[in-house]
Amino acid sequence: MRDGVSLPSPASISIWWNAGSILGLLLGVQILTGLFLSMHYTADLVNTFNSVIHIMRDTPGGWLFRSIHANGASFFFLFMYLHIGRGLCYQSYISQPRTWLVGVTILLVSMGTAFLGYVLPWGQMSFWGATVITNLLSAIPYLGPSLVEWVWGGFSVGQSTLNRFFSLHFILPFLIGGLSGLHVLFLHEKGSTNPLGNLNHASKIPFHPYFSWKDLVGFLILFLMLAVIVLFFPALLTDPENFICANPMVTPVHIQPEWYFLFAYAILRSIPSKLGGVIALAMSVIILYVFPLAGSKAAIPAAFTPPYQLIYWIFILIFLILTWLGACPIEEPYLTLAGPCTFFYFLLVVGLITTPAIWKIIL
Repeated sequence: MRDGVSLPSPASISIWWNAGSILGLLLGVQILTGLFLSMHYTADLVNTFNSVIHIMRDTPGGWLFRSIHANGASFFFLFMYLHIGRGLCYQSYISQPRTWLVGVTILLVSMGTAFLGYVLPWGQMSFWGATVITNLLSAIPYLGPSLVEWVWGGFSVGQSTLNRFFSLHFILPFLIGGLSGLHVLFLHEKGSTNPLGNLNHASKIPFHPYFSWKDLVGFLILFLMLAVIVLFFPALLTDPENFICANPMVTPVHIQPEWYFLFAYAILRSIPSKLGGVIALAMSVIILYVFPLAGSKAAIPAAFTPPYQLIYWIFILIFLILTWLGACPIEEPYLTLAGPCTFFYFLLVVGLITTPAIWKIIL
């Protein structure tokens, strides 16, 4: 039986294959803590910010649940990026195209869910982040202004916006859970890949007890990391501006999203045209859908393709630089650096897609 216990798995898979199970655990933690927080949260412009303070100060264990939920989102995206990075490094999108496509969809829905949740505390960065990001829709020709008003539920970010953002933030995690089940279902059709990129690897062992114990060790390390952040540095990843109640009359000096959106934010800022920036912002993630289509004919695994490995690690470096630039002020030399990095980001993605097939032709 190819179920979760006896599923034959390659003996050679490393710790990088732990990220998937860790993401499933983190999703459960986020849903559970979110349910408890929703019992005390008030989606009311007058009382929203105070309800968050009430959760932190007056509700028994409220500070713990909120800190786990807020920092758990950062951990979720950290391990999601590691999971995607592993898939790119070992070309999992070639042998498991449907699994990859569902995974990219999970990434997009998770980004939307995280953005909606960032607005809910109704601090300064929440309000102005929502205003800036939703205003990007106005770049769409003809429909843009009307679309922005429809999203807002009025002529500015207000009560209607908060209501619908809270409702969607509550519902979308369950959609992510359903997509995750589909993701695992497609994975189990062929089984896990391995560093050699071969699904027909002869050396396979049952998932339990070998990898179930390995996953358990990963869970323990995850909880240790999360506990250190939650108990000792709960505000480490929180913008100080968000400890101030939202004020439409005072604009923060530097508006920026959470760290896991900074690479896309840097790409957006690097393009002078508003419409061009929005398109580049969307394509920075949507382009991941292209990988299975373009790499399906590649036969040589990445482990045996040195040019692919070189391009991959340069791509990771550019991704990290863009994340840093997204957190920098909108001034020189950061604006000048963001342009070439954006160009190389998309150029390297094209290189990752085409290099395996070109290398196959050369050999």
